[in-house]
Amino acid sequence: MLNIAETQQLFAEKNIQFFLMSFVDLHGTPRAKLVPAECLEDVCDGAAGFAGFAVDGVGQGPHDPDLSCTPVADSTVFPLPWKPGMAWVAGNLKLDGEDWAYCPRTILSRAMADAKAQGFQFKVGVEPEFFLIDKKTDGSIGIADAGDTLAKPCYGQLSLLRNADFLTSVITYLNQLGYGVYQNDHEDANGQFEINWRYADALTTADRVSFFKFAVKALAEERGLCATFMPKPFANLTGNGSHMHLSLWDADGTDNLFLDKSDPLGLSSLALSFLAGILDHAKGLCALTAPSVNSYKRFGARSPRSGATWAPIYIAYGGNNRTMMVRVPAPGRMEYRTADGSSNPYLASAALLAAGLDGVKRGLRPADPRTGNLFLLSPKEAMAQGIDLLPANLGEALDELEKDDVLCTALGSAYAQTYLETKREEWDEYAEMVAKDVSSWELKRYLGL
Repeated sequence: MLNIAETQQLFAEKNIQFFLMSFVDLHGTPRAKLVPAECLEDVCDGAAGFAGFAVDGVGQGPHDPDLSCTPVADSTVFPLPWKPGMAWVAGNLKLDGEDWAYCPRTILSRAMADAKAQGFQFKVGVEPEFFLIDKKTDGSIGIADAGDTLAKPCYGQLSLLRNADFLTSVITYLNQLGYGVYQNDHEDANGQFEINWRYADALTTADRVSFFKFAVKALAEERGLCATFMPKPFANLTGNGSHMHLSLWDADGTDNLFLDKSDPLGLSSLALSFLAGILDHAKGLCALTAPSVNSYKRFGARSPRSGATWAPIYIAYGGNNRTMMVRVPAPGRMEYRTADGSSNPYLASAALLAAGLDGVKRGLRPADPRTGNLFLLSPKEAMAQGIDLLPANLGEALDELEKDDVLCTALGSAYAQTYLETKREEWDEYAEMVAKDVSSWELKRYLGL
């Protein structure tokens, strides 16, 4: 639990006068109250109440009592380097002092505790991609950097230099908070960037991803820019992935249980069963790791201008091969490539852990790893080779999640039902809009018939 005296001392040393008491909603969007530092103890006692009905997926009506947002550890306090006197705190939702089952951070905390009871610590590293864009007065968007026009802009040196003030500020601030950033690059699309930092236990990483998104957006706004993690903001450009690197360690986090140097891919028997679990639950996982209507435009897009989508469409794994849903880039870890920028990092991690451990529990084994460029296969050719497809849209993914007992249990049955209802409303709203709209494609194809 949070040591109030030590945290107040931290505030005193850093001259922190206010903190953002923050939690995330069902979509992963941070919600917060601004609280004076001297009121920390009152906050921990539940004084900073939230009306849950005002937030998506928190499981309350307008008649229900307030929820509190409680900091649970000193490590969840993030002083804002660019805003002296203020700190951001990742908290857990509680009701009358008890954990609230509709809190994404609590769901992951519970999953981590269950894994620890089995002798495991789940570690995750995330590669969040984002665009720096310019919102125009007519509602359209464009790339913020007018000079970023290369047909193949990946690793563009001049683009990095032009955006260096923003990027180096973000990196400097993250490292002041102990992230351990080790690289930043211009990604495959114009105006797209990625910042990578050290992996950690899944809960710490989820906190860091949540804060990272907040920091990138806030710092972009200060410069008159807009940062977006939307999976597919531009039809002709590569989308925003949020690839997740996964490994199981012993309960103390000192021994990597996925590592076996004698295996061709460097994966232990435990790791292969974990991987098989992810493949087995791949379709239901999409509803949590690719949870928006827009996510499936990233999956199903034809090759963009740069020449590759980098997004998987088939349920397959292989070695250091980016056309796979699960890539094994190095011994002792695997990369899940289906997650995108709209995913809630807490729910995505909890679901992946549950799927993997189900594979371990059942002793599943994956088929032989695939090779070659799967992007060149048509769906018919893939099916002929025994390779199944990921869901084509959010509606299909939600259907798969609803019948996946393992994933629904990991979320909690009540929360799973709320999640499904919330996301089905999103899908139905989109489907109704599309059904009524007449697209330019339809006009070109049918007007002259």
